Amino acid sequence: MKLHRTLTLAAFAGVLALGTAMPAFSADLIAIITPAHDNPFFKAEAEGAETKAKELGYDVLSVSHDDDANKQSELIDTAIGRGAKAIILDNAGADATVAAIKKAKDAGIPSFLIDREVNTTGVAVSQIVSNNYQGAQLGATEFVKLMGEKGNYVELVGKESDTNAGIRSQGYHDVIDDYPDLKSVAKQSANWSQTEAYSKMETILQANPNIQGVISGNDTMAMGAIAALQAAGRKDVIVVGFDGSNDVRDSIKAGGIKATVLQPAYAQAQLAVTQADAYIKTKAAPKEEKQLMDCVLITGDNAGKLETFALTN
Repeated sequence: MKLHRTLTLAAFAGVLALGTAMPAFSADLIAIITPAHDNPFFKAEAEGAETKAKELGYDVLSVSHDDDANKQSELIDTAIGRGAKAIILDNAGADATVAAIKKAKDAGIPSFLIDREVNTTGVAVSQIVSNNYQGAQLGATEFVKLMGEKGNYVELVGKESDTNAGIRSQGYHDVIDDYPDLKSVAKQSANWSQTEAYSKMETILQANPNIQGVISGNDTMAMGAIAALQAAGRKDVIVVGFDGSNDVRDSIKAGGIKATVLQPAYAQAQLAVTQADAYIKTKAAPKEEKQLMDCVLITGDNAGKLETFALTN
């Protein structure tokens, strides 16, 4: 797969100033805006969208907002100024995003959201998201089984402004809370960050050495947690993640993390571009604005089939 290029605002401004590499205006441009690509999930969805857009004959502007709503707004202004035909967006906040995509809509540029939804309908043409609640229940059910329905556990929660963080946590608890012998001893946000999860896990472990499990809102935090646990010599602690990254796949195969939940990042992004292409050409919108894609449990039984947020045959 071609190496994906992310442009910062500064770099993009430099490109425009030089007048090279990327034209200031493209008649057939799709803008792809996601969180930072140091998270493999966001990198995969950006690559999926870019691959499909180029396959369909579009020029591509692919940039990252780094979960900064102000930067996202500036990037959407850039897409408007460039005359983009459509925007593919994994947004920087359910509430903070609405005004920016409404501005794009008012400028005649449709938005197609992936991964994270917003709290308002009618401003985006489509919102394609993983069925986070269903996926969380899959992960929680496996976690309960691995824990033997008892023990002390920790929950690492994602970024609080991200709707998905709350939905996954609710899905976890709607399963786990039915088991009175499973005791939550800590619940903390690590903001989807591996580094922060490592630090938080170190602190939690010092205060609660008698833990048997960790359930994480994403794979990146799960990787931070397992690293901290292994550094402390705690290879006995059950860790379950959410996303389906290659890093966690490899950890599962090596006997580290026990399970994760695959959400189809690459497929979501490609579907969004396909819907954008149809809308650009015919104004045909999907029947439903909000579309859910079910998640799949990944364990040692099927981890070998996982590649870049998709299951192979």
